Amino acid sequence: MVLLFIEYMMIIIGMILLIIGVLIGVAFLTLLERKILGYIQIRKGPNKVGMMGILQPFAEAIKLFTKENTYPFMSNYLSYYYSPIISFFLSLLIWMIIPYSMNFVFFSLGLLFFLCITSMGVYSIMIAGWSSNSNYALLGGLRAVAQTISYEVSMALIMLSSILMILDFNLMKFYEYQNYLWFIFVMFPLSLIWFSSSLAETNRTPFDFAEGESELVSGFNVEYSGGGFALIFMAEYSSILFMSMLFSIFYLGGYELSFVFYLKLSIIAYMFIWVRGTLPRFRYDKLMYLAWKIYLPLSLNFLFFFLGLIMI
Repeated sequence: MVLLFIEYMMIIIGMILLIIGVLIGVAFLTLLERKILGYIQIRKGPNKVGMMGILQPFAEAIKLFTKENTYPFMSNYLSYYYSPIISFFLSLLIWMIIPYSMNFVFFSLGLLFFLCITSMGVYSIMIAGWSSNSNYALLGGLRAVAQTISYEVSMALIMLSSILMILDFNLMKFYEYQNYLWFIFVMFPLSLIWFSSSLAETNRTPFDFAEGESELVSGFNVEYSGGGFALIFMAEYSSILFMSMLFSIFYLGGYELSFVFYLKLSIIAYMFIWVRGTLPRFRYDKLMYLAWKIYLPLSLNFLFFFLGLIMI
């Protein structure tokens, strides 16, 4: 009984440490993004708070969470208030499928859990846009839903190709099967499709239609300020880190508890920022065309190809 209690306590402590680690990662990813965008645009980026701006994320967190929240008079108060919290909770919950070698929550059907949680993430954006009772927010929410659902189809098919290569839903298996050859060499076109689908899934440039400042005045989060905005912001960056980790697991050698794995994860996260600093926003109809007319047929064809490959 005592041993069981200790085991459960270890799991809870592990989860708390994981959440703290993700939050610190999100804080410094925002700093990294602002620094890189600064240098791309030939300026410094944040460099006043602490040495080279290293304390900037903490200063911003204090500012946002101590700021007074504004609630639109015509908004649907409860759903408006809780949707950022649910969005942030889902983005943290998804980290539970990290394939730890130690005794944490990791389970063998992790990829199915990933699909379930990403599908639920759409609802928080939709409800945030609808409950604000603003035309811009509603339009941003609807765009986000259409975009996320469209790209989830091709993402699921690409993931099925990866699952066929290892014949398991267990993320730990990717490490075993990539000991001699990384999957990026076998599935190079698919890895590129996965990366750009990840950009669309996390509402990042050039697919950031849910929050298009030039046309939607910041989109679905236009009515949010202070803590609500901070939670939406943190959910987005947590998703970026998670998608970077998944890319590393699927195509760059699987999960290993080493510095190299985290270096690979950081390089993919850097690519998300690099794309933002380089590419202009896509046109919305082109985004839908890309998902349904190009990515979907391609991912289906590759799925049949890998199915034939393992039958041989």
